[in-house]
Amino acid sequence: MNPILQKNIFFVKEHVGLFKASSNFDIYDPTSQQMIMTCREENLGFFTKLFRFTDYKRMTPFDITIKTAEGAKVIAVRRGVSLFLSTVEVLDENDMVIGKFKQKFFSIGGKFEVLDAQERSLCMLKGHWASWDFKFVSSDNREFASVSKKWSGFGKEFFTSADNYVLQISPDVPENSPLRQLILAAVMCIDFVLKE
Repeated sequence: MNPILQKNIFFVKEHVGLFKASSNFDIYDPTSQQMIMTCREENLGFFTKLFRFTDYKRMTPFDITIKTAEGAKVIAVRRGVSLFLSTVEVLDENDMVIGKFKQKFFSIGGKFEVLDAQERSLCMLKGHWASWDFKFVSSDNREFASVSKKWSGFGKEFFTSADNYVLQISPDVPENSPLRQLILAAVMCIDFVLKE
């Protein structure tokens, strides 16, 4: 696992553009305000691009890659066509499946289960209806991470768009735990699966 994932706070900034089919993000270290990772959809097919501009956008497949600023692969996140509920695969830098997400049926505000490679439940991503506050919580209600539009420790210049947010991973999550990879991947999926 890339040591960049040992950090506990990440600032995620979406590339905003008119008529764009792909979703692209830059991930910053809030302390240094340096870009440390990129998240890109590099291989969009023609029909996927076409459907991204329709009401069927939430059903389209995606294949996103998160890399360091230097270009080293950190993780990949993939989903096929989704008719009702999404199942998303997360792969490590060697393209080995390290976990999955399964969207929950009839969840208010959005919810999906974070699973390891053997499909054992690690935690649940839960969202608040009509807001951008999400938490990763275990079955015994321990909070592993949170995603929010607000964080008082960062300059206002980074909050010029509604497409920016902060991921805070609890220091209780071990530095080399695959859960860190899954949490970062899940944050990218909030936009693709729940918020589009």
